[in-house]
Amino acid sequence: MRSIRLCQTLALILGASFALFALAETPADFLKQFEAAARQESAAFQGFSAQRGDAFFHATHGREWSCSSCHTQNPSAEGKHAKTDKRIAPLAPAANAQRFTQPDKVEKWFKRNCNDVLGRACTAQEKGDVLSYLITLKK
Repeated sequence: MRSIRLCQTLALILGASFALFALAETPADFLKQFEAAARQESAAFQGFSAQRGDAFFHATHGREWSCSSCHTQNPSAEGKHAKTDKRIAPLAPAANAQRFTQPDKVEKWFKRNCNDVLGRACTAQEKGDVLSYLITLKK
């Protein structure tokens, strides 16, 4: 009887551990989410492009700033907010393991920064392209 309870307790602990692990996010997880959203947004979706993401990241889009205005031409380096001079940790996942690991932060980051750069929310295609670019960067 005691061994059954011990096995049940271990199963609960292991189950909880796997559940916590399942909540862990990676840049690849976000790409999958953006892909599903992009397919919903457009039947013509044909995948993400690091090259398009690079161009998007460095270009202005009718507003004063580009992504690189704050995150620098090299997103593997530390940036600085263009208006407040507040330090910004590197954006590229290879240079900052904390990037693209928490859904609430990723959503907040895209919402705020897309509005600053585009004056609107980014599409899933744009998010996926930018993340595809950032993933290619080395430390």
